[in-house]
Amino acid sequence: MTKETSKKPDFVLLAAAAAALVLGILILSSASASLSQAKYQDSYYFIVHQLVFGIFPGIAAGFLAYKIPLIFFRKAAPLMLLASVLMLILIFVPGIGFSAGGAQRWIHLGFATVQPSEILKFTFIIYLASWLDARMIGIRSKIKNKEFGHTFLAFLLVVGLIGFLLLKQPDLSTFGITALTAFAMYFLAKTPLKHSLLIVVAGVFLLSALVYFEPYRFERFSAWLSPQADPLGKNFQSNQALIVAGSGGIFGQGFGSSSSKYSLLPELIGDSVFAPYAHELGFAGGAILAAIFAIFAWRGFLIARRCRQKFEYLAVFGITFWIVFQAMVNISSTIGLIPLSGIPLPFISYGGTAIMVELAAVGFLLNVSRQENDKNTRF
Repeated sequence: MTKETSKKPDFVLLAAAAAALVLGILILSSASASLSQAKYQDSYYFIVHQLVFGIFPGIAAGFLAYKIPLIFFRKAAPLMLLASVLMLILIFVPGIGFSAGGAQRWIHLGFATVQPSEILKFTFIIYLASWLDARMIGIRSKIKNKEFGHTFLAFLLVVGLIGFLLLKQPDLSTFGITALTAFAMYFLAKTPLKHSLLIVVAGVFLLSALVYFEPYRFERFSAWLSPQADPLGKNFQSNQALIVAGSGGIFGQGFGSSSSKYSLLPELIGDSVFAPYAHELGFAGGAILAAIFAIFAWRGFLIARRCRQKFEYLAVFGITFWIVFQAMVNISSTIGLIPLSGIPLPFISYGGTAIMVELAAVGFLLNVSRQENDKNTRF
């Protein structure tokens, strides 16, 4: 393999991310027009806001992540995570953080808002990849038979701290995505199998307790089990999302068809954006989007398989797992396969911080891919 070839990024992964981004722009511009006009007297408000505060900065962040040496990410990982945690804390400081819809999740910068939990998804993966790599090397060389205290308990402590800050917002869905990604990375780091089994058991009990002892979470779960109960109350959003998505048929009703008719659907351009997407592009459009994320997963995991360093392997796997799994959860919750999740659809949903971080993560994947093209080498 030539040197020139080894310096080329994975264009298939780039194309998949770009295709999802373009679809997101098209659907957002169509589905948000009526809502933008009603709220801001400007049909283009939401799409312009998404471009200016999300996509354009995200492309710049992705380019930087593509150009910055990977060693920088590894060395800066603790500071990146620390900055994210500090931002999570600032959410609860009066005058800095603010709430909406009963959730305290944003920092107000005056000209824009930032959602630190979205930034945390990326920085925590980078940190965990660096930490697990260093910790497992240390265990193998110096502290054999001490994995429980030096790795397992430390892992639970870090995840627990982040979980506490996320659940205080409250944001169970983001904590679930973050914790599952962390668990997958912990398992792939070749830690003892008994650790993973303990985490699974503890996770099941914790999730059950968080749902059972919090009334609104329990109601959301019970609403999913009984979708016909209280259709104008607790089941309104889930039922409406399913109706909107299902009414698209095979090939959809066309761009603009969901803008005015379904403007009352909660989170029309946010967490429930797949509903107007499926309405306008139909089952065929949904299949295309699923194929795009499948291609993204294929190329992302292929890049991970080719990595020669464990840090890069874990980081690439973690990022790919996070984006693809979050997409699966969002789409599944919209069509009623699982309870409503409250998390955005990557590259599609309205939200500047989320899409900016996702594009930065794509830049990191492309950065690794241009340096890891030898299929026969592994760490």
